[in-house]
Order: sequence, then structure tokens, then C-alpha cells
Amino acid sequence: MEDKVAIVTGATSGIGRATAVLFAKQGAKVAAVGRNAQALAELELEITGAGGDVKTIEADLSLGVEPVEMVVNATLDAFRGIDVLVNGAGILANGTIETTDVEDADAMMNINVRSVFLMMQKCIPYLEKKQGNIVNISSVAGTRAFPNVLAYCISKAAVDQLTRCSALELAPKGIRVNAVNPGVVVTDIHKRGGMDNDKYAAFLEHSKTTHPLGRVGTTEEVAELIAFLASDKASWITGATYEIDGGRQLTCAR
Repeated sequence: MEDKVAIVTGATSGIGRATAVLFAKQGAKVAAVGRNAQALAELELEITGAGGDVKTIEADLSLGVEPVEMVVNATLDAFRGIDVLVNGAGILANGTIETTDVEDADAMMNINVRSVFLMMQKCIPYLEKKQGNIVNISSVAGTRAFPNVLAYCISKAAVDQLTRCSALELAPKGIRVNAVNPGVVVTDIHKRGGMDNDKYAAFLEHSKTTHPLGRVGTTEEVAELIAFLASDKASWITGATYEIDGGRQLTCAR
């Protein structure tokens, strides 16, 4: 990743934050995108304090084309190019086919899919110049069905198909597109989705039994896979959706 320019959305927490930190450690110039100004400032302090190069960009990608274009232009102003795009912005809300609030469903499709589509679309001309690549952060929920997270599963399945279709279309331009599909990873996404501390602790404990390797994952583990897919070591990999889930996709619903 030395001297490569990487945009990372959802960089203020979870897998996106771990990816931004790892990329900077590996020598990348990181455009870190998020909605939380304080979290962005803390991330900037951590990266620059370790000698890394980061441009923090406060943007709400749910608002459509304008903030997406602002992110791309701010990155180009700071670093004069784009080599890697990591789409990590995402939200989760609970609900079944009968109980899911339509506003929640729309919000998940907007952030989890539409913003990914727009970021990819607006970055393509600059990725082509660098023969760059895209890594989308999906979920095991994109490949398997789980109860009470219906709209989230739909949104991540859409990300997987977006990854495959765009990989096929962009291959002639030399742009690779891949996705990672984590199982349960310790982040704040479930708490932001409505779980309190006690329920989240119980969920993590139960997840030890639903993942064959007997534990949940860490953001750093997923970031390592993202870094590999974004690197030249993965130069012949495109259109892949990589499970990194402790074997979760191998199990029946339980």
C-alpha cells in the first residue's frame, strides 16, 4: 500500500476505522470519510501520531450525489489520485418481513447500497488511471438468511451482486472489484441498531456457539483481508465475495 491513495468510507468506527488505520500503517495516503466529526478528529490524531498520512472528510453519504462528489474532489485535491476505494459505511436495523419499518428499510438500502453504488461510479475514472481496485464491506448476511434482519440481509445481498456485476464490467478497464463478508465482529453496529449493552453482551456470548471456530471476529482481522484484496498480491482476484466469518456460513440457522 506504500504511497497508494485509498478512500475509506465508514472510517469512524468498526471495520472501516480498522482498515483506515491499517492502510496508513502500510504507507497509504488515506482519505477517511465519516459523519462523526469528533471520531474523525480522533482517527486523524491516531494516524498522524503514528507517522501516517490522512485526510479526514466529514460527509453524510445518505444525502445523495453531492456529498459523494465532495468526497472524491477532496481526495483528489489532497492526494492527486485514487488507487483504492473501500466502501465501509453501513447501518443495521432489526425487523421481519412483517415488522420492518419502511423508513428503516429505505435507510439501509440508501446507505448500504446506494452510497456504495455512487462512490464506485464517481471513482471509476480515477481508478482507471491508476489500474486501481474496489473492496466493498458486505456481510455473511448477504449470502445467508437470518431472522429479524430481513432488510439488512437484502441490502448486503445487493452489495454482493453489485460487486460481481461491476467486476465483470470494469475488468476491461483494469479495475478489480471484490467484497468481504464478515460474520459477527465486535463493532458498534448492533448497538446503533438498537441493542443495549446487556443484549449485545448476550448476543456476543451466543455467537460463540453459532460460529464453528468458537468465537466472534475482530475488526483488525477483517482489515487484514481488505488490505490483501486491495494490494497487488491479489492482482488476479476480481468479482470475489470472501467469507471471513469463523465458518458461520457453513452452519444451519440456529
